Amino acid sequence: MSERAVASVNLAAIERNCARLRLLSPRLCAVVKGDAYGHGAVACSKALLRAGAEMLAVATAGEAAELRASGIDSRLLVMGPLTGGELERTLALRCEFVAWSEEILDAAARLGGARVHVKLDTGMGRFGTRDQALADRLADRAAAGPGLELVGAMTHFATADEADRGFLDQQLERFAAWAGALRARHPGVLLHAENSAALLGVAGGRFDLARCGIALYGLDPFGGDPAERGLEPALELRSWVAARKPCAPGESAGYGRRFVAERATELAVVPLGYGDGWRRAFSDNAEVMIGGRRRPVVGTVSMDSFTAELGSGSAVAIGDEVIVIGAGITAEELARRAGTINYEITCALLPRVVRRYHRDGDDAGG
Repeated sequence: MSERAVASVNLAAIERNCARLRLLSPRLCAVVKGDAYGHGAVACSKALLRAGAEMLAVATAGEAAELRASGIDSRLLVMGPLTGGELERTLALRCEFVAWSEEILDAAARLGGARVHVKLDTGMGRFGTRDQALADRLADRAAAGPGLELVGAMTHFATADEADRGFLDQQLERFAAWAGALRARHPGVLLHAENSAALLGVAGGRFDLARCGIALYGLDPFGGDPAERGLEPALELRSWVAARKPCAPGESAGYGRRFVAERATELAVVPLGYGDGWRRAFSDNAEVMIGGRRRPVVGTVSMDSFTAELGSGSAVAIGDEVIVIGAGITAEELARRAGTINYEITCALLPRVVRRYHRDGDDAGG
Protein backbone atom coordinates (compact mmCIF):
# COMPACT_ATOMS: atom_id res chain seq x y z
CA MET A 1 0.00 0.00 0.00
CA SER A 2 1.32 3.44 -0.92
CA GLU A 3 -1.44 5.19 1.08
CA ARG A 4 -3.10 4.42 4.38
CA ALA A 5 -6.52 3.87 2.80
CA VAL A 6 -7.52 3.53 -0.85
CA ALA A 7 -10.89 3.26 -2.55
CA SER A 8 -10.23 1.42 -5.80
CA VAL A 9 -12.92 2.16 -8.41
CA ASN A 10 -13.39 0.02 -11.52
CA LEU A 11 -14.59 2.36 -14.27
CA ALA A 12 -15.21 -0.58 -16.60
CA ALA A 13 -17.72 -1.98 -14.09
CA ILE A 14 -19.49 1.38 -14.01
CA GLU A 15 -19.69 1.38 -17.80
CA ARG A 16 -21.14 -2.13 -17.79
CA ASN A 17 -23.72 -1.15 -15.16
CA CYS A 18 -24.67 1.80 -17.36
CA ALA A 19 -25.09 -0.52 -20.35
CA ARG A 20 -27.24 -2.83 -18.19
CA LEU A 21 -29.61 0.00 -17.27
CA ARG A 22 -29.75 1.28 -20.85
CA LEU A 23 -31.26 -2.05 -21.86
CA LEU A 24 -34.26 -0.94 -19.79
CA SER A 25 -34.15 2.73 -20.72
CA PRO A 26 -31.91 3.61 -23.68
CA ARG A 27 -31.99 7.28 -22.73
CA LEU A 28 -30.29 7.68 -19.36
CA CYS A 29 -29.51 10.62 -17.11
CA ALA A 30 -26.64 9.53 -14.84
CA VAL A 31 -26.87 10.95 -11.32
CA VAL A 32 -23.37 11.81 -10.06
CA LYS A 33 -24.25 13.93 -7.02
CA GLY A 34 -22.47 13.33 -3.72
CA ASP A 35 -19.14 12.84 -5.55
CA ALA A 36 -20.79 10.08 -7.59
CA TYR A 37 -22.04 8.44 -4.39
CA GLY A 38 -18.51 8.50 -3.01
CA HIS A 39 -16.86 7.04 -6.12
CA GLY A 40 -15.45 10.29 -7.55
CA ALA A 41 -17.64 12.51 -9.72
CA VAL A 42 -15.21 13.51 -12.47
CA ALA A 43 -13.82 10.08 -13.33
CA CYS A 44 -17.22 8.40 -13.04
CA SER A 45 -18.97 11.07 -15.12
CA LYS A 46 -16.51 10.61 -17.97
CA ALA A 47 -16.97 6.83 -17.81
CA LEU A 48 -20.76 7.14 -17.83
CA LEU A 49 -20.74 9.48 -20.81
CA ARG A 50 -18.50 7.01 -22.66
CA ALA A 51 -21.04 4.31 -21.84
CA GLY A 52 -23.88 6.25 -23.44
CA ALA A 53 -25.44 8.36 -20.69
CA GLU A 54 -27.27 11.24 -22.37
CA MET A 55 -26.81 13.73 -19.56
CA LEU A 56 -25.59 14.08 -15.99
CA ALA A 57 -27.39 15.26 -12.85
CA VAL A 58 -26.01 16.80 -9.66
CA ALA A 59 -27.53 18.39 -6.58
CA THR A 60 -25.65 21.68 -6.32
CA ALA A 61 -24.06 24.43 -8.39
CA GLY A 62 -20.71 23.59 -6.79
CA GLU A 63 -20.92 20.02 -8.01
CA ALA A 64 -21.71 21.29 -11.50
CA ALA A 65 -18.72 23.65 -11.38
CA GLU A 66 -16.38 20.77 -10.55
CA LEU A 67 -17.53 18.85 -13.63
CA ARG A 68 -17.29 21.84 -15.94
CA ALA A 69 -13.80 22.64 -14.61
CA SER A 70 -12.71 19.11 -15.54
CA GLY A 71 -13.70 19.70 -19.17
CA ILE A 72 -17.06 17.91 -19.12
CA ASP A 73 -19.32 19.68 -21.62
CA SER A 74 -22.38 17.44 -21.63
CA ARG A 75 -25.91 18.40 -20.69
CA LEU A 76 -25.93 18.89 -16.94
CA LEU A 77 -28.96 19.18 -14.67
CA VAL A 78 -28.76 20.78 -11.22
CA MET A 79 -31.63 19.24 -9.26
CA GLY A 80 -31.48 20.92 -5.85
CA PRO A 81 -32.81 24.25 -4.56
CA LEU A 82 -30.75 27.27 -5.59
CA THR A 83 -30.08 30.58 -3.92
CA GLY A 84 -29.91 33.62 -6.17
CA GLY A 85 -26.15 33.39 -6.42
CA GLU A 86 -26.27 29.65 -7.09
CA LEU A 87 -28.86 30.13 -9.83
CA GLU A 88 -26.65 32.72 -11.50
CA ARG A 89 -23.70 30.35 -11.28
CA THR A 90 -25.77 27.45 -12.60
CA LEU A 91 -26.83 29.38 -15.68
CA ALA A 92 -23.32 30.73 -16.24
CA LEU A 93 -22.13 27.12 -16.30
CA ARG A 94 -24.70 26.35 -19.04
CA CYS A 95 -26.61 23.99 -16.76
CA GLU A 96 -30.29 23.18 -16.69
CA PHE A 97 -32.17 23.53 -13.41
CA VAL A 98 -35.33 22.39 -11.64
CA ALA A 99 -38.17 24.80 -10.85
CA TRP A 100 -41.22 24.53 -8.63
CA SER A 101 -42.01 28.16 -7.78
CA GLU A 102 -42.80 31.42 -9.54
CA GLU A 103 -39.95 33.11 -7.67
CA ILE A 104 -37.23 30.94 -9.21
CA LEU A 105 -38.68 31.50 -12.68
CA ASP A 106 -38.76 35.26 -12.08
CA ALA A 107 -35.08 35.23 -11.16
CA ALA A 108 -34.15 32.93 -14.05
CA ALA A 109 -36.05 35.04 -16.58
CA ARG A 110 -34.14 38.14 -15.49
CA LEU A 111 -30.84 36.31 -15.99
CA GLY A 112 -31.88 34.80 -19.33
CA GLY A 113 -30.80 31.65 -21.09
CA ALA A 114 -32.53 29.46 -18.50
CA ARG A 115 -33.34 25.86 -19.43
CA VAL A 116 -36.04 24.65 -17.05
CA HIS A 117 -37.31 21.30 -15.77
CA VAL A 118 -40.59 21.67 -13.84
CA LYS A 119 -40.99 19.31 -10.89
CA LEU A 120 -44.34 17.97 -9.73
CA ASP A 121 -44.31 16.46 -6.24
CA THR A 122 -46.45 13.35 -6.68
CA GLY A 123 -45.80 12.04 -3.19
CA MET A 124 -42.15 12.35 -2.17
CA GLY A 125 -42.95 15.36 -0.02
CA ARG A 126 -39.65 17.17 -0.53
CA PHE A 127 -38.91 19.60 -3.36
CA GLY A 128 -41.37 20.18 -6.16
CA THR A 129 -44.89 21.53 -6.01
CA ARG A 130 -47.90 19.45 -5.02
CA ASP A 131 -50.08 22.01 -6.80
CA GLN A 132 -50.67 20.65 -10.29
CA ALA A 133 -52.18 23.92 -11.47
CA LEU A 134 -49.02 25.76 -10.37
CA ALA A 135 -46.87 23.17 -12.14
CA ASP A 136 -48.88 23.78 -15.32
CA ARG A 137 -48.44 27.55 -15.03
CA LEU A 138 -44.70 27.17 -14.50
CA ALA A 139 -44.35 24.89 -17.51
CA ASP A 140 -46.46 27.13 -19.75
CA ARG A 141 -44.53 30.21 -18.68
CA ALA A 142 -41.16 28.53 -19.23
CA ALA A 143 -42.31 27.41 -22.68
CA ALA A 144 -43.39 30.94 -23.58
CA GLY A 145 -40.21 32.69 -22.38
CA PRO A 146 -38.66 35.24 -22.69
CA GLY A 147 -35.36 34.24 -21.09
CA LEU A 148 -36.76 30.78 -20.34
CA GLU A 149 -36.96 27.48 -22.17
CA LEU A 150 -39.01 24.49 -21.03
CA VAL A 151 -36.92 21.37 -21.57
CA GLY A 152 -38.16 18.87 -18.99
CA ALA A 153 -40.85 17.74 -16.54
CA MET A 154 -40.07 15.40 -13.68
CA THR A 155 -41.03 13.81 -10.38
CA HIS A 156 -39.32 11.57 -7.82
CA PHE A 157 -40.54 8.33 -6.25
CA ALA A 158 -40.75 7.77 -2.50
CA THR A 159 -41.17 3.98 -2.24
CA ALA A 160 -39.72 2.46 -5.42
CA ASP A 161 -37.29 0.37 -3.33
CA GLU A 162 -40.06 -1.23 -1.26
CA ALA A 163 -41.83 -4.52 -1.95
CA ASP A 164 -45.32 -2.99 -1.85
CA ARG A 165 -45.80 -1.17 -5.16
CA GLY A 166 -49.10 0.44 -4.26
CA PHE A 167 -47.81 3.96 -3.60
CA LEU A 168 -45.33 3.78 -6.49
CA ASP A 169 -48.18 2.95 -8.85
CA GLN A 170 -50.14 5.95 -7.53
CA GLN A 171 -47.19 8.24 -8.18
CA LEU A 172 -46.67 6.79 -11.65
CA GLU A 173 -50.31 7.31 -12.54
CA ARG A 174 -50.39 10.87 -11.24
CA PHE A 175 -47.23 11.86 -13.06
CA ALA A 176 -48.29 10.13 -16.29
CA ALA A 177 -51.63 11.94 -16.33
CA TRP A 178 -50.06 15.36 -15.71
CA ALA A 179 -47.15 14.79 -18.06
CA GLY A 180 -49.39 13.50 -20.85
CA ALA A 181 -51.48 16.67 -20.81
CA LEU A 182 -48.31 18.76 -20.60
CA ARG A 183 -46.81 17.05 -23.63
CA ALA A 184 -50.00 17.67 -25.60
CA ARG A 185 -49.38 21.41 -25.09
CA HIS A 186 -45.57 21.22 -25.41
CA PRO A 187 -44.61 18.25 -27.59
CA GLY A 188 -40.86 18.60 -27.13
CA VAL A 189 -40.76 18.39 -23.34
CA LEU A 190 -38.52 15.64 -21.90
CA LEU A 191 -40.33 13.50 -19.30
CA HIS A 192 -38.28 11.75 -16.61
CA ALA A 193 -39.13 10.02 -13.36
CA GLU A 194 -37.63 6.55 -12.84
CA ASN A 195 -34.74 6.17 -10.42
CA SER A 196 -32.66 2.98 -10.18
CA ALA A 197 -35.21 1.14 -8.04
CA ALA A 198 -38.17 2.08 -10.22
CA LEU A 199 -36.36 1.17 -13.42
CA LEU A 200 -35.14 -2.20 -12.16
CA GLY A 201 -38.30 -2.93 -10.21
CA VAL A 202 -40.68 -2.52 -13.13
CA ALA A 203 -38.13 -3.86 -15.64
CA GLY A 204 -38.37 -0.93 -18.01
CA GLY A 205 -38.90 2.79 -18.37
CA ARG A 206 -42.27 4.37 -19.01
CA PHE A 207 -41.03 7.86 -19.85
CA ASP A 208 -38.43 9.45 -22.11
CA LEU A 209 -35.47 9.24 -19.80
CA ALA A 210 -34.50 7.32 -16.65
CA ARG A 211 -32.64 9.25 -13.95
CA CYS A 212 -30.49 6.64 -12.23
CA GLY A 213 -27.80 6.84 -9.57
CA ILE A 214 -27.03 4.03 -7.14
CA ALA A 215 -27.24 1.11 -9.58
CA LEU A 216 -24.68 2.71 -11.88
CA TYR A 217 -22.08 2.07 -9.20
CA GLY A 218 -23.08 -1.58 -8.84
CA LEU A 219 -25.05 -1.13 -5.62
CA ASP A 220 -28.46 -2.72 -5.26
CA PRO A 221 -31.20 -0.10 -4.66
CA PHE A 222 -33.18 -2.77 -2.82
CA GLY A 223 -30.32 -3.58 -0.44
CA GLY A 224 -29.87 -7.14 -1.65
CA ASP A 225 -27.22 -8.89 -3.71
CA PRO A 226 -26.19 -6.68 -6.65
CA ALA A 227 -25.26 -9.72 -8.74
CA GLU A 228 -28.87 -10.89 -8.71
CA ARG A 229 -29.76 -7.76 -10.70
CA GLY A 230 -26.80 -8.02 -13.05
CA LEU A 231 -24.87 -5.24 -11.30
CA GLU A 232 -21.14 -5.14 -10.52
CA PRO A 233 -19.96 -3.24 -7.43
CA ALA A 234 -17.33 -0.82 -8.67
CA LEU A 235 -15.66 0.17 -5.40
CA GLU A 236 -13.30 -1.75 -3.16
CA LEU A 237 -11.93 -0.20 0.04
CA ARG A 238 -8.52 -1.32 1.31
CA SER A 239 -6.15 -0.43 4.10
CA TRP A 240 -3.26 -2.33 5.73
CA VAL A 241 -2.04 -3.90 8.96
CA ALA A 242 -0.08 -1.11 10.63
CA ALA A 243 0.60 -2.99 13.88
CA ARG A 244 0.19 -6.40 15.47
CA LYS A 245 -0.77 -6.28 19.10
CA PRO A 246 -0.59 -9.28 21.46
CA CYS A 247 -3.53 -9.27 23.83
CA ALA A 248 -3.47 -11.39 27.00
CA PRO A 249 -6.62 -12.42 28.88
CA GLY A 250 -8.05 -9.34 30.60
CA GLU A 251 -6.26 -6.87 28.32
CA SER A 252 -8.35 -4.56 26.20
CA ALA A 253 -8.27 -2.47 23.03
CA GLY A 254 -9.84 0.86 22.16
CA TYR A 255 -11.91 3.55 23.80
CA GLY A 256 -14.22 2.37 26.54
CA ARG A 257 -12.60 -1.07 26.71
CA ARG A 258 -15.43 -2.53 24.65
CA PHE A 259 -13.17 -5.42 23.78
CA VAL A 260 -11.53 -7.35 26.62
CA ALA A 261 -9.70 -10.53 25.66
CA GLU A 262 -11.06 -13.72 27.21
CA ARG A 263 -8.06 -15.73 25.99
CA ALA A 264 -4.65 -15.00 24.57
CA THR A 265 -5.05 -13.55 21.09
CA GLU A 266 -3.55 -11.06 18.68
CA LEU A 267 -5.00 -7.94 17.15
CA ALA A 268 -4.33 -6.18 13.87
CA VAL A 269 -4.43 -2.38 14.10
CA VAL A 270 -5.72 -0.90 10.86
CA PRO A 271 -5.33 2.84 10.04
CA LEU A 272 -8.91 3.51 8.97
CA GLY A 273 -11.67 5.06 11.05
CA TYR A 274 -14.63 7.38 11.15
CA GLY A 275 -12.35 10.27 10.14
CA ASP A 276 -12.17 8.44 6.83
CA GLY A 277 -15.89 7.76 6.74
CA TRP A 278 -15.71 4.18 8.04
CA ARG A 279 -18.34 4.44 10.70
CA ARG A 280 -18.18 4.01 14.45
CA ALA A 281 -21.28 1.84 14.07
CA PHE A 282 -18.95 -0.96 12.96
CA SER A 283 -17.48 -1.26 16.45
CA ASP A 284 -17.76 -4.99 17.30
CA ASN A 285 -20.06 -5.13 14.29
CA ALA A 286 -18.19 -5.92 11.08
CA GLU A 287 -15.70 -8.24 9.47
CA VAL A 288 -12.73 -7.47 7.24
CA MET A 289 -10.59 -9.69 5.04
CA ILE A 290 -6.99 -10.18 6.15
CA GLY A 291 -4.76 -12.96 4.89
CA GLY A 292 -7.57 -14.55 2.91
CA ARG A 293 -9.88 -14.90 5.94
CA ARG A 294 -12.66 -12.85 7.42
CA ARG A 295 -11.61 -11.36 10.75
CA PRO A 296 -13.99 -9.72 13.24
CA VAL A 297 -13.67 -6.04 14.04
CA VAL A 298 -13.31 -5.79 17.82
CA GLY A 299 -13.50 -2.80 20.11
CA THR A 300 -14.46 0.76 19.30
CA VAL A 301 -13.74 2.21 15.88
CA SER A 302 -11.66 5.34 16.41
CA MET A 303 -11.30 8.41 14.21
CA ASP A 304 -8.14 7.07 12.60
CA SER A 305 -8.04 3.31 13.27
CA PHE A 306 -9.79 0.13 14.27
CA THR A 307 -8.71 -3.28 15.50
CA ALA A 308 -9.49 -6.72 14.13
CA GLU A 309 -8.90 -9.98 15.97
CA LEU A 310 -6.44 -12.39 14.35
CA GLY A 311 -6.53 -15.11 17.00
CA SER A 312 -3.39 -16.94 18.01
CA GLY A 313 -0.73 -18.26 15.67
CA SER A 314 -1.76 -16.13 12.71
CA ALA A 315 0.72 -15.65 9.87
CA VAL A 316 -0.56 -12.12 9.21
CA ALA A 317 2.29 -9.62 9.07
CA ILE A 318 2.61 -5.85 9.34
CA GLY A 319 2.01 -4.43 5.87
CA ASP A 320 -0.52 -7.06 4.83
CA GLU A 321 -3.56 -5.83 2.93
CA VAL A 322 -6.90 -5.36 4.71
CA ILE A 323 -10.00 -5.49 2.50
CA VAL A 324 -12.83 -3.54 4.08
CA ILE A 325 -15.23 -3.52 1.10
CA GLY A 326 -14.65 -6.20 -1.52
CA ALA A 327 -13.82 -9.91 -1.65
CA GLY A 328 -17.41 -10.76 -0.74
CA ILE A 329 -17.82 -7.99 1.87
CA THR A 330 -20.40 -5.74 0.26
CA ALA A 331 -21.69 -2.28 1.03
CA GLU A 332 -25.08 -3.93 1.45
CA GLU A 333 -23.72 -6.19 4.21
CA LEU A 334 -22.18 -3.23 6.01
CA ALA A 335 -25.41 -1.25 5.64
CA ARG A 336 -27.42 -4.04 7.26
CA ARG A 337 -24.97 -4.16 10.16
CA ALA A 338 -25.14 -0.39 10.65
CA GLY A 339 -28.92 -0.17 10.22
CA THR A 340 -28.65 2.08 7.17
CA ILE A 341 -28.56 1.84 3.36
CA ASN A 342 -25.72 1.11 0.97
CA TYR A 343 -25.87 4.69 -0.34
CA GLU A 344 -24.61 5.97 3.00
CA ILE A 345 -21.72 3.50 3.18
CA THR A 346 -20.01 4.77 0.03
CA CYS A 347 -21.18 8.40 0.25
CA ALA A 348 -19.60 8.59 3.71
CA LEU A 349 -16.07 8.01 2.43
CA LEU A 350 -14.14 11.21 3.05
CA PRO A 351 -11.40 12.90 0.98
CA ARG A 352 -8.49 11.43 2.89
CA VAL A 353 -9.43 8.04 1.45
CA VAL A 354 -7.50 8.18 -1.82
CA ARG A 355 -9.46 7.23 -4.95
CA ARG A 356 -7.64 5.13 -7.52
CA TYR A 357 -9.22 4.28 -10.87
CA HIS A 358 -8.74 1.24 -13.07
CA ARG A 359 -10.44 -0.62 -15.88
CA ASP A 360 -10.62 -4.29 -14.91
CA GLY A 361 -7.21 -4.02 -13.29
CA ASP A 362 -5.50 -1.73 -15.80
CA ASP A 363 -4.61 1.64 -14.34
CA ALA A 364 -6.93 4.44 -15.42
CA GLY A 365 -5.20 7.29 -13.60
CA GLY A 366 -6.35 9.28 -10.60
